[in-house]
Amino acid sequence: MNTNHVLQRADYATMATWIAPRARVLDLGCGDGRLMRALQDELDVTGYGVEIDDANVAASMHNGIHVLQSDLEAGLSLFTDQSFDTVILSATLQAMRHTRAILEEMARVGREGIVSFPNFGFKDNRAQVAKGRMPVSTELPYEWHDTPNIHLCTMDDFEDLARSIGLTILARLAFTGNELVEVDPNLNGALAVYRFRKG
Repeated sequence: MNTNHVLQRADYATMATWIAPRARVLDLGCGDGRLMRALQDELDVTGYGVEIDDANVAASMHNGIHVLQSDLEAGLSLFTDQSFDTVILSATLQAMRHTRAILEEMARVGREGIVSFPNFGFKDNRAQVAKGRMPVSTELPYEWHDTPNIHLCTMDDFEDLARSIGLTILARLAFTGNELVEVDPNLNGALAVYRFRKG
């Protein structure tokens, strides 16, 4: 698998800069394993992906990822405290029923966490809501009746939750397409990426 193109995505490239070479990484909701494979190839990381979907588990194995089939909603009891340098939850937070719990678990098993999610505060989303419609976009590609997303939030919402559970935000970036957004990211950013730790 050629993983060079994977890290050309701005959010994945950002995550890679926040992970040390040879780090121990846990990728939650790893999908087909392409991010973890790219991190293995580029940074020589070790660790696991966690995925529930049968087809994605098979794809991850095909991509050379050590993957565990498990439901994230059940928690991360398989892993001991601080057993990873970095725990990633990429574009999955909004689909979690127990948002607070998964963030707390990430902070328990990892020294640092990285999350990305579609920013519901993005101006295009606001415009669609103002017209009386649920947003559909690149970051939110589903119609309201078939979406896996159940807890959409803005960047400000996420930061409030992070503070309430004692997380320190180490860095935050927002992107629209592959472009970094520096002016009013909660309004102008379609995708948010955060790096955090406990305490």
